[in-house]
Amino acid sequence: MAFYDEMATLALDMITEFGQPVIIRATTVGEYDPEAGSAPPDTVIDQTAQGMLIDFTGQEFQNNSLIKQGDKKLKIAAQGLAWVPGLLNKVIVQGRTWSIVPPLKEINPAGTPILYELQVRS
Repeated sequence: MAFYDEMATLALDMITEFGQPVIIRATTVGEYDPEAGSAPPDTVIDQTAQGMLIDFTGQEFQNNSLIKQGDKKLKIAAQGLAWVPGLLNKVIVQGRTWSIVPPLKEINPAGTPILYELQVRS
């Protein structure tokens, strides 16, 4: 287990050095209150992660018909995250907001999350 903890630390160090800060945003919609006739404002929670935004290769486009023109691959270091990114979250990279589309991959050998690989679309 200590080996994979070291790999998670190494992944975070490398992505911090060669990547950039990424904001992962989770929004919870306020539940409608019929007595008040309104809903409270949405709750937005942000966490900052370290990530690398990468283009898909031509080979990946050929092998996966779910990748659309303009989609990117976002690799996020798992270590230090307060919560795991999900398909309903948004990510903000370089001031641009991206939606997460399936598949969301977790590199998780022996139960230790090291890296999340997301397909993102703006």
